[in-house]
Amino acid sequence: MKYLHLVWAALFRRKLRTILTLVSIITAFLLFGLLDAVRVGFDQAGKTANGAQRLQTGSKLSFIQLLPMSLGARISQIDGVKEVTFANWFGGAYQKPENQVFSFAVAPNYLDVYPEMEVSAEHRKAFAETKNGALVGEGLARKFGWKVGDQVPMQSTIFPDRNGSQNWPFQIVGVIHVADKKSGAWYDQMFLLNWKYFDDTTPWNQGQVGWYVTRVKDVNQADRVLKAIDAISANSDHETRTMTEQAAMSSWMKQVADINLIVTSIMGAVFFTLLLLAGNTMMQAVRERTGEIAVLKTLGFSGGSVLGMVLAESVLLLLIGGVIGLVLASVIGPAVSAGSGGTLNLPAAGLASWAIGVGLALFFGLAVGAFPALRAMRVNITDALAGRA
Repeated sequence: MKYLHLVWAALFRRKLRTILTLVSIITAFLLFGLLDAVRVGFDQAGKTANGAQRLQTGSKLSFIQLLPMSLGARISQIDGVKEVTFANWFGGAYQKPENQVFSFAVAPNYLDVYPEMEVSAEHRKAFAETKNGALVGEGLARKFGWKVGDQVPMQSTIFPDRNGSQNWPFQIVGVIHVADKKSGAWYDQMFLLNWKYFDDTTPWNQGQVGWYVTRVKDVNQADRVLKAIDAISANSDHETRTMTEQAAMSSWMKQVADINLIVTSIMGAVFFTLLLLAGNTMMQAVRERTGEIAVLKTLGFSGGSVLGMVLAESVLLLLIGGVIGLVLASVIGPAVSAGSGGTLNLPAAGLASWAIGVGLALFFGLAVGAFPALRAMRVNITDALAGRA
């Protein structure tokens, strides 16, 4: 610490170069923070107290394979099962295919299994009594300017009606409110329609179910219950795979993309470029100060002291940029989440993200400073002062 003023002066000896390098480091760690938030957001899907009580049962062959309606009654008879509901994926889009909406055709008791979605008794009654009624998340309604009573045409990207049309008319009869916006962002964007209307309107369903959701009485018995559910359809033409809600959400998302692989690949490329850039900056900084380093050694500074100061300069450079980048990520992530109306869930950098980020800053600081520090330690006083080093 007693040499901190020397390290600081050396770091900002070339202010413009240091600032430009810092901007690059800040950008790298900002990307790290935001991408790590994306990873954490996906990992947190289904990690709720209510979610721990739910199991999802789908086809073992493919998630698009439908299951028989009769399976629900058999699941409900398993010891430890509290309630069973079901749903089908609708694949809706509003006005144009780019406006994809999380739309599901659901059973009458679907909301009973999802207490996170709060719907007034009046709106639930209207939903049950209106054949083409729809319940929409508060965030989704705000996004498109919908209100109760509106007639909304929805395009199904998967299911045509019996006339071959992809356009389905719906009447908004209620709004879904989510008390916990942090963990319930997914539900805030829901569009729920009556399963009976869906089944009667499209010729492609014919009384079948996309997946079942089972609520267990005791979360400690969830593993036993999910095995019992899959045993019902073992060796049949509709074998099932039952998972916890968290595992099911993760499986669904991996059907789209492997988030961890994408994040790791992008950050690998970013930090490799950062390693070259920061390493080049440190090499130039030490090369320019060869004469000054020789003077320090003449004044009695040991080779180890010079080595330590150069390494400290490199680590300080990475730490300053890393901390600023992580702070910006902690501010920008939640702001983006709020601006998206809940579509994106980018939590602020948590303790684990900070620990990894600071660890990376220290590692890269030592890595980019190692070679310049060794060069500085080996500087020959005579050659350096004579201009031969």
